Amino acid sequence: MTTTTRSVLLNWEIGSNFGWGLLGLNIFFHWANDRDLVPRAGCTIGNDCLAMVDPLRLKVVSQAIMRSNDAFDDLNRGNAEESISLDGILVEPISHGIAPSNIHATLNVGRSIFENTDTSEFDHSLDKYDRILCGSNWNASILHARTGRPVKVILEGIDPSLFCPGPKSGLLDPTKFYIFSGGKVEFRKAQDLVLLAFREFSNRHSDAVLVTAWHSPWPGISGGFQGRLDAPLQLDGLGRIDVRRWVADNGIDPASVVELFAMSNQMMPPILREMDVAIQPSRAEACTNLPAKEAMACGLPVIIANNTGMKDLITEDNCIPLLHQRPVPAGRGICTEGWGDSSVDEIVEAMERVYVDRAWAHSLGSKAAGWIAGNRTWKLHSEQLKRFLLDGE
Repeated sequence: MTTTTRSVLLNWEIGSNFGWGLLGLNIFFHWANDRDLVPRAGCTIGNDCLAMVDPLRLKVVSQAIMRSNDAFDDLNRGNAEESISLDGILVEPISHGIAPSNIHATLNVGRSIFENTDTSEFDHSLDKYDRILCGSNWNASILHARTGRPVKVILEGIDPSLFCPGPKSGLLDPTKFYIFSGGKVEFRKAQDLVLLAFREFSNRHSDAVLVTAWHSPWPGISGGFQGRLDAPLQLDGLGRIDVRRWVADNGIDPASVVELFAMSNQMMPPILREMDVAIQPSRAEACTNLPAKEAMACGLPVIIANNTGMKDLITEDNCIPLLHQRPVPAGRGICTEGWGDSSVDEIVEAMERVYVDRAWAHSLGSKAAGWIAGNRTWKLHSEQLKRFLLDGE
């Protein structure tokens, strides 16, 4: 590996409450004191980006944050329309609705993440980049088939110092069966299937409780979503998604649903450790489904759709894969090659198995936690990305 110190600009917003933000935050932290790389963020790293990050970690990375903020200020002093030359490495997103930046580095790397499988919109954008990254083999195979270019796959991770098995608090009612579902509400995340399955399951089991972490910084994306449900999701008077009204409008007792509002990623582990099972039946994931990985890391049995990027997460004994996947017709301007619609009956059957056989479910969760800790961490992701940037491996 080269011994020359290289500056790397991670040219996107970072933060602790959305996927791209967590990616940038964790890579930045792992490289903050690296001997070969000097990380730079594509934004000012302020208190809003660092909500709930513990003070010890902040102290360790504080010098790197100050260097990054100074470099970001310098980068933005010129004319926003002019081309900017950067002596170092640039990594930035390639996707629908995202134009390449005006920054041109010594090495330009595009990280392509997409659920809409019609990639013609950013075909020309790829010309800028010397190397291309994807977050799943599904995305990589589509992009390689269309362009003929080599595509590197580096899978996302979790922080095992936060997301790991541990005891329950003892504060929740131990007679209840807690079911977790996370992710912003939208068609591809399939919250409609979660609610249909929970409605059936809770009719059989009055002790069932659905715990939702469905709020996001973009409630407007979620408002109006209906999917296969009778009633659409509405926004409340504060502009937030109204989960309790949505479940009631679709025949579910709101008292059996716990609605969690937006929070930083660091607050999720103790919540997940209270759960009995997690359901993530997404119709498509460009990466591998972060809420599913985090739940697995905390030792939960996870019910997950066997489609798209989630296939990179599934082994024969680390989760409960939903194998019956119906093709999802293209529509709403979106191509859906590889998407899958899970069977509600299969979701209910999977929940029943966990409910009836708690010992088996615990064993499955333990295997999942061990597998995630050994194969899907941000440390491993950062190491693989470093090798790719410096040596092309």
